[in-house]
Amino acid sequence: MKHFYLVILLFICTLGFSQQNAKSSADIDGFKLYPNPVTQGKVFIETTQNAPKKILVFDVLGTKVLETTILGKELNLVEFDKGVYILRVFEHNKVATRKLIVK
Repeated sequence: MKHFYLVILLFICTLGFSQQNAKSSADIDGFKLYPNPVTQGKVFIETTQNAPKKILVFDVLGTKVLETTILGKELNLVEFDKGVYILRVFEHNKVATRKLIVK
């Protein structure tokens, strides 16, 4: 019976530490991505702080197709082919990941 309590205690401690680490890389406050799907070649990324953002865009195979930093809200995607992409936005110590569709 002591082993059972020990296993439960270790499980609870592990769960607590994993949730604590997840909060440090939580979603960016006030994150908005529009329009999605992209039809005019521009997408706008808004956050509460509107600080400079590092942008990474990956195709569905995981290949990085764009790495840039934006100071405002506008990201130019005119040269992108139609398809589905993964967008990662880094602002300070927070990250937001979204699916991005280009039509």
